[in-house]
Amino acid sequence: MIDLRSDTVTKPDEAMREAAKTAEVGDDVYGEDPTVNELESRAADLVGKEDALYVPTGTMGNQLAARTHTERGQEILVERESHIYKWELGGLAQLSSLQVRTLDGGERGIPTPEQVREGYVEEDAHRPGTGLLSLENTHNSKGGVAIEPEKIAAAAEAAHDLDIPVHLDGARVCNAAVALDVPVHEVTESVDTVMFCLSKGLGAPVGSILAGPEAFIATARRNRKLFGGGMRQVGVVAGPGLEALGNVERLAEDHENAKTLAAGLDELPGLSVPEPETNIVLVDTSAADVDADGFLTACEETGVIGSKFGEETVRFCTHWDVDAEDMETTVDRVASVL
Repeated sequence: MIDLRSDTVTKPDEAMREAAKTAEVGDDVYGEDPTVNELESRAADLVGKEDALYVPTGTMGNQLAARTHTERGQEILVERESHIYKWELGGLAQLSSLQVRTLDGGERGIPTPEQVREGYVEEDAHRPGTGLLSLENTHNSKGGVAIEPEKIAAAAEAAHDLDIPVHLDGARVCNAAVALDVPVHEVTESVDTVMFCLSKGLGAPVGSILAGPEAFIATARRNRKLFGGGMRQVGVVAGPGLEALGNVERLAEDHENAKTLAAGLDELPGLSVPEPETNIVLVDTSAADVDADGFLTACEETGVIGSKFGEETVRFCTHWDVDAEDMETTVDRVASVL
């Protein structure tokens, strides 16, 4: 079975399994797990922030950022198809009592400075005001586009001019940096906080990072406890996370495989597949006279798994458990389906 549902399906390699086996551990709630402490320090350096916090999931990292940045009842500005708004179970409302104001980020999912200014609500006797701007890079729903640092910076500057902090959902920000051929910290330098996942293309079995100013992370650590994310001898999973930090450059292989897959699928009758920028391939099945559900069911019968991304849109996601040969096999199997 060729599993292209997500880059979260990767299995830890032998180096990660060995790191888990040999990790030095302690009680992380007391700040005594040396492996976690090293991971947080190195992760903060990677994204150019003062401090970092290890969390179980990317969703928890995003929701912690929202809770820590804001006061209850405030508004948060988000792109209308962003993960933090669309795929996190309404956590902004449930966990932080935030009101959401959506912005249309267009084809690339990045609001303009003008949109940020127009979306801003000033606090007064009747309105709680805007408390946070959240951006996303790469943008999942837009097909993993790698948004240029200057566009992130322009939106962030507009928010900062209004004294609004900026959080970046950077679940795949390392993919963005590799695609743009810049250091990761260059993509994240204009935002106040950033979350990125170790358990996606970087291959760790679990875990994400929330990074930002030291005082912010201290408060986020308390909120992590509140959210049920206080962990004990967690070095056994932080060890593989340390190994994952060394896998940034190999993401280029995933991107190349995605381009190969997209080009092959786009040549098949009835499919429209734009060239991907990172490791996410979006397939439009509308001209093939089949919806996403029917297409995916037929693909699975041939040994290829993807995920539904719309009524006539399917997502295939490359990762380090598949290779160039798997891309060719996938194209052949999809051709047989059609």
